[in-house]
Amino acid sequence: MESALRMRGFRMTLPRRVILDALSKTDDHLLAKDVYLRINKRHPDIGLTTVYRTLDLLVRMGLINKFEFGEGQSRYELAWEYKNHHHHLVCLECGKIIDYHDFIEDEIKFFDRIQKSLSRKYRFKIDNHEVYFYGKCQECR
Repeated sequence: MESALRMRGFRMTLPRRVILDALSKTDDHLLAKDVYLRINKRHPDIGLTTVYRTLDLLVRMGLINKFEFGEGQSRYELAWEYKNHHHHLVCLECGKIIDYHDFIEDEIKFFDRIQKSLSRKYRFKIDNHEVYFYGKCQECR
């Protein structure tokens, strides 16, 4: 992580280190206030404003991903947590978010066809995509 920051012309500050550490120790998609609460006990000098600014910087640098799941707040996860692209299943009842990354061959071909078709149709180079599936999880059904 430190070398990724340096390659982009930044140094590893304490807020960056503890925020990246907090994100690396969970499978959850954390809100900014969740990140703040996780680091505040050990680092009370790092305020919520610093957490927001640092999260925004880390997103711009491509070190973390920012997601909008329709709840009016952003959630964050490490960008390198999965080597391959993944999608999300979002429970509309309890808010549970499930990472979906174990694609079968048909799914990979399907998304590849869509991406190629859209690229040709609109003469648009697609670098990435996000897919959210909304419904109810097993516990809420």
